[in-house]
Amino acid sequence: MPIQIRRAGPADVQALVSCIDAAYARYAATIPDLPAVSEGVAEEIAENLVWIAVDDGQAIGALFLMHQGETMKLANVAVHPAHAGKGLGRRLIALAEAEAAARGCTEMRLNTHAAMPDNVRLYSQLGWVETGRQGNSVSMRKPFGA
Repeated sequence: MPIQIRRAGPADVQALVSCIDAAYARYAATIPDLPAVSEGVAEEIAENLVWIAVDDGQAIGALFLMHQGETMKLANVAVHPAHAGKGLGRRLIALAEAEAAARGCTEMRLNTHAAMPDNVRLYSQLGWVETGRQGNSVSMRKPFGA
């Protein structure tokens, strides 16, 4: 069965938490100021745009977006490490960009951690531009229609 990506609902909270925790586990051991990335999943589902990627009944990816007027914030993209390197992260980012465009956003924004240079590199390859750094936070944006 192919990977299914669908909007997340309340029944998906624990599966999303487990997936996100697995995705960030390699960073949690080495980045002391890593935020608690899996906290508040139920609230995020209720208040924002959340998708879950499922393969064979297991959560393997997550996407969290916050629509803020003409801007869409890419709040979190997580891929279970057992499925990393297969293009799911790019697929989720493409979904985020399509959702932002469909909602009439003029740009997307995100923040990632400076100790995650692979993330910065991936976003740069996908057309995102670094706009600044404050502490360990790297801010990036991607304009639409430019």
